[in-house]
Order: sequence, then C-alpha cells, then structure tokens
Amino acid sequence: MKLDLKELTTVQRQYYLQHVIAPRPICFASTIDKAGNVNLSPFSFFNMFSSHPPIVIFSPARRVRNNTTKHTLQNVQEVPEVVINIVTYDMVQQTSLASCEYPEGINEFLKAGFTQEKASVVKPPMVKESKIKLECKVIEIKPLGTEGGAGNLVICEVLVMHIDDALLNEEKKLDQRKINHVARLGGDWYCKVDENSLFVVPKPNTELGIGVDALPASIRYSKILTGNDLGMLANVEEMPMIDPAFDDDRLKQLIQYYSINPADLEKETHSYAHELLKQNKVSAAWQVLLTTL
Repeated sequence: MKLDLKELTTVQRQYYLQHVIAPRPICFASTIDKAGNVNLSPFSFFNMFSSHPPIVIFSPARRVRNNTTKHTLQNVQEVPEVVINIVTYDMVQQTSLASCEYPEGINEFLKAGFTQEKASVVKPPMVKESKIKLECKVIEIKPLGTEGGAGNLVICEVLVMHIDDALLNEEKKLDQRKINHVARLGGDWYCKVDENSLFVVPKPNTELGIGVDALPASIRYSKILTGNDLGMLANVEEMPMIDPAFDDDRLKQLIQYYSINPADLEKETHSYAHELLKQNKVSAAWQVLLTTL
C-alpha cells in the first residue's frame, strides 16, 4: 500500500501517522492560567531535543473536528510555565481519564484522582503520584498551522527535575527496569516498558564498528543469519581472530558430523551462531562462524 498524504483527510493522516510513529512518550502537562485555574492533560506528541540547554517539546494540536485549541495551550500562552509529569504504568488509567475534555475551569487533578504538589520554581503544581517531574519554563510556542490537526510546538527548558529515590540503583543512577514507562501507539493502544520488553543494544562510542560491508561474504550473504545478527557481528571494532582457547562441545559435534560436507557445516554453524546471538553472545558466535571461513 502506498499513501499520498495530500490525498488523505486529516483524520486518515492522523490515523496512519499515530500507528506507524510509535511508541511515543507521554507528556503529562500541568499548567495554570493567569486566574490561577489549574489544568492537567496528556500529550503524546512529545520528546527531548537538547541537553545543553535542556530542551523538551510537546505539541497540543488543534482539534480535528472543530479546529479549537486546548486549555493547555491557552494556559502556557498566559503563564509560560509547565510541569511535565512522566507517566508510568501504575498511573496510566488515571492519566487517560485526565484527557477527557472537561469544561474550562474544571480541575483534572480532582477528576482523575491525582494529588497536587507544589513545585519548587514554577507556578503550576506537580502530580505527586508521578515518580519523575520536570519543572519547565516555556521559551517559545511555534504554531504549525491554523487548520484542525495543526500542532503547536511548546518549546520548554527544563529547570528542575524530581526523581523518586526508588528508581535509583546503588550508584544513584536511574535503573531503567524500575521506571515502567508507558507510551502511546495508535488508537487505544499503549505499551508498557518493563523487564519483559527491555533489551540491550551495545553500541560503540569512540571506536567504530567494522560494518556489514566488511563481513566475509559467506556471513554477509547468509540465508540463516538475520539483519539483526549481521548488525551485532559488524559492531565489533576489528575482525575477530580464532581463539585457540575457545572450547565448545556443540561446535565440536558439528565439526565431527558435518566436516565432510562444507555446505552443511556452514548451514549448521550459522544456525548455532544465530542462537548465540539471540543470547547476546557475540564473541562466541564469532568463534563458531570463524570455523568455516
């Protein structure tokens, strides 16, 4: 299927874009107007864009059905401050409830059952139940259009961050496994980040990986090794050499049974390397593959 977005309605564009550009982190924004009325609303058009200065951006889009703007946008235009409360799994249902379009002046903290907590440097309150809070000043609001569905980029500088100590490890660093982020997908779909969905992708910082183009042809064009497998193998800083100390009983059996047929041996060693790579055992996978080069 090929889609020309100019030929789609705004609703159709929104449908496809929100399904394919995902998961999206959620900005749970608490704001206040000049009369002191508090508003709390989630936005999934949100991310960080700079660390020096520390800049995050979220976008309260104009409503598609009637082209009206949201209270959050009106509030930050009046009082250019916001608290971005990070949404975790234990508060996602209440967060969704806060997205209801209550009339102006209604406090979503009360409707969604959250507790207001005084911020340290900005006027809007924080969500006490959120484990991570970002106090921000709004430095620019950039409209992207005037029709329904048009976003308004609220560009914020993070001034203060509050982190629940329970999310830290012994070195006072954030433990990703403890946060349990949630993110928006398309329609009513969300996803939860926990130990069952987390995985590590090591990447070089100062040293460069050799690249897929530097892999031996038999590995690069393997019918068994996947693109992810090749990416892992090519992420080494230099082409590995055979390690005489490498001792693996299964590899010994493969060589014993298939050595008379090089094609079968290559197939079996590639299958075994694929299994090892699924376990993140890159060095062992390389040793297995080197036996047939």
